[in-house]
Amino acid sequence: MTAGRGAGAAAGQPALVGVVLVSHSAPVAESVAELARGLAAGGPVAPVAAAGGTSAGGLGTSAELVVAAAREVDRGAGVALLADLGSSVLTVKALLLEDELPPGSRLVDAPFVEGAVAAVVASSAGAPLEQVAEAAAEAYAYRKA
Repeated sequence: MTAGRGAGAAAGQPALVGVVLVSHSAPVAESVAELARGLAAGGPVAPVAAAGGTSAGGLGTSAELVVAAAREVDRGAGVALLADLGSSVLTVKALLLEDELPPGSRLVDAPFVEGAVAAVVASSAGAPLEQVAEAAAEAYAYRKA
């Protein structure tokens, strides 16, 4: 992995893929981030940020919050963005088209909760962005019955 323009890894530490959870609800995004961090514990945990709700605290999606979260978790190895539904997906796509997100940012097509856990676990293990995205997408195959 190479360092990009993000905050960078600490000296001697591998850069980890950052994970941003974009939801229409701040409590949902924060709760899923907490769950993913908790389940990935046992070693260094990848940087995870929640970008939920509007800047005014309501339900919706804020481009400004998404950009701030992506910059917060950018360590130079890429940023995986998982979105819950509808306009949160469109917001991330627009930010990618407008080049508003850190280099190496990618919208990951994955179920929000299971994908977030898989992404954070993979990133925490040092997986590159492509493998983090694959791990998150594989969560679509998890069967519960």
